[in-house]
Amino acid sequence: MKNNASKTFSPQARANSFRYAFKGLKLFFTTQHNSWIHLFAAFLVIGAGFFFGISKTEWLFVTMAIALVLITEILNTAFEFLVDLVSPEYNELAGKVKDLAAGAVLFTALMAAAIGVLVFGPYLLALSGLN
Repeated sequence: MKNNASKTFSPQARANSFRYAFKGLKLFFTTQHNSWIHLFAAFLVIGAGFFFGISKTEWLFVTMAIALVLITEILNTAFEFLVDLVSPEYNELAGKVKDLAAGAVLFTALMAAAIGVLVFGPYLLALSGLN
């Protein structure tokens, strides 16, 4: 393992790190079907935010919820790739790692949905005239 502490700053190395990060995002969005579902949901929520004119504070919560779901899904994908690399054959423990990572995505998505209900619920009630 290389010791990164002894390296000097290099603009080229910094540029490469961004290139690798964008390569990872491209891989995620072009190969993972769940990324498309999350992105579609994010666009719907952003559209609803503009439609209802939500407050800055509400935008903060909505934006953080979207980001956390996408981050968790990206990390889940990374765990799946890593587990497949180190355990190409069926392994019960490897399956547990994948299940836990998928569970983290599900939990994050459910919390994002709860935030969506708390933020958009009052606007939807007002729109429906049921409040």
